[in-house]
Amino acid sequence: MRITEISRSETVVRLRLEGRLTEQTIQGLRAAAEPDLAAGRSLLLELSELPFADAAGVRCLHQLHSRGAVLIGCSAFVGELLHGDSQAARRLETRREDNPETGLVERLRSGDETAFAELVTANTGRLLATAQRMLRSEDEARDAVQDAFMSAFKALASFNGESKLSTWLHRITVNAALMRLRRRRQRPERSIDELLPRFQEDGHFADEPGDWAASSQELLERRETRVLVRACIDRLPERYRTVLMMRDMEDLDLGEMAELLGITPNAVKIRVHRARQALRTMLADALGGAAAADRRVAAG
Repeated sequence: MRITEISRSETVVRLRLEGRLTEQTIQGLRAAAEPDLAAGRSLLLELSELPFADAAGVRCLHQLHSRGAVLIGCSAFVGELLHGDSQAARRLETRREDNPETGLVERLRSGDETAFAELVTANTGRLLATAQRMLRSEDEARDAVQDAFMSAFKALASFNGESKLSTWLHRITVNAALMRLRRRRQRPERSIDELLPRFQEDGHFADEPGDWAASSQELLERRETRVLVRACIDRLPERYRTVLMMRDMEDLDLGEMAELLGITPNAVKIRVHRARQALRTMLADALGGAAAADRRVAAG
């Protein structure tokens, strides 16, 4: 915000405010106004070039007005906040108390650079972990997160607050990672048919499957199986590994996945089911082999 002295006499001082009056800029206004108010001069604050004031800025203007400052030339938005018994300002403050993200979103939309820095600092670590899980490359993950922030900044006007800001950013990051996966050189993927259950003519399993109560995320959280599960997931063809990560690791629902992948929810459901079956077969083979080795060692 810029403060310009338009005129000055022994008794009257006129200042013009330009830019945005926010919690970060009110100290400058107070520093400019305080000496003249303390000296008993009449202070005219011209607000025609002030398009925006947040709740802290509105309170500052009211405080200066209560000490004798005259506010002139308000924009429509600032005028709504200042007049009418300050109802708009109170509504703004209430929304911020109910949802701390509201104030951050308003600052982002107003172009507050500090707000952008806060957003990046608070979310980069979590989003980077998401991108790394999907892309398996730290460099690509960093690029995907950067793409995601750029997309989010451009789409701020469309953010309606129905979800948390962090959830919205997470979804954009998943999409950015998916776009990078699509841009990778297309390589033929091996079939997973040999990893899926086989059935007899009467409909019964040819090989009875083991118990599969835990999700891949739960298995990853178990210290003794984490490395094995991670390795098996990485061996899955890309499209199956991706849906498994989106569903079990990133906790996206079928509708969100369908929209991001450009396929139907039923196709997503089938792909996730096949991915889990294939993962189960690989784990059963690996764990079965380990158990047999343990028995041989025990038998000595």
